[in-house]
Amino acid sequence: IDDLAEIDYSLNSLPAVFRPFIDLDLKGIVYPAGNYSGPPYVAAPFTIPDQSDSMLYLAFSEYFFQTCSFAYYTAGAFNITIAEEVKSGKLFYLFFFFLQTCSYFNISTEIFGSIIPEVAKYSVTPYPVMLKLMATEIPIISLEQDSFTAEIQGSMEVFAVLPDSTTHSLFTMNIAANTSIALNIFDQKLMGSLCLNRLQFSLTHSNVGFFEISLLENILSYILQTEVIPSANAKLSKGFPLP
Repeated sequence: IDDLAEIDYSLNSLPAVFRPFIDLDLKGIVYPAGNYSGPPYVAAPFTIPDQSDSMLYLAFSEYFFQTCSFAYYTAGAFNITIAEEVKSGKLFYLFFFFLQTCSYFNISTEIFGSIIPEVAKYSVTPYPVMLKLMATEIPIISLEQDSFTAEIQGSMEVFAVLPDSTTHSLFTMNIAANTSIALNIFDQKLMGSLCLNRLQFSLTHSNVGFFEISLLENILSYILQTEVIPSANAKLSKGFPLP
């Protein structure tokens, strides 16, 4: 697939040949690149609805998406460092909508200090900010009718970047997010609509003193709902061509 993950789509069994169609049962397991140990999931059997108005039907099970999530988590794909100069184009994984949110600001201790008084007291001189984000658990992917959801648990550590290029940790917080994407097919394109169902922060450690995280949580949620998600949906509405 890429430098981080590989897919095994070999046959599970011999092709089943019938008069009107051929049925192929493929594995569809995604592994971390070079690591072929079995993922911690059990594949459940499923069938494709009996239809005959198209030449090819291709179905993906929840197991496929679970192994994909496991592979990228194991490979460290959800561990990202974002500095002041990083742009929203770096956003790739659904978990890191927060990165695109940060692109709306020239993130610095001054910005955080305007939201968190303890940061303003701790860092009178404005310094650039560096964020380290990571998934603390394997993201949970669940398929539903015409949509799928992603449950993500992560953490974010905020650093001040000092003039000598060293960093000093300001605070660390946990992040819990739940998103869903509704899918539909129109004009031979796969289209989607993204929804942020839940976003929660909790303070786990602070070198600037205890502070209430609710204001930061509300501001980021507002930006996600009014700016980031509509932008993402505008792109998703253009669709992805199907073969």
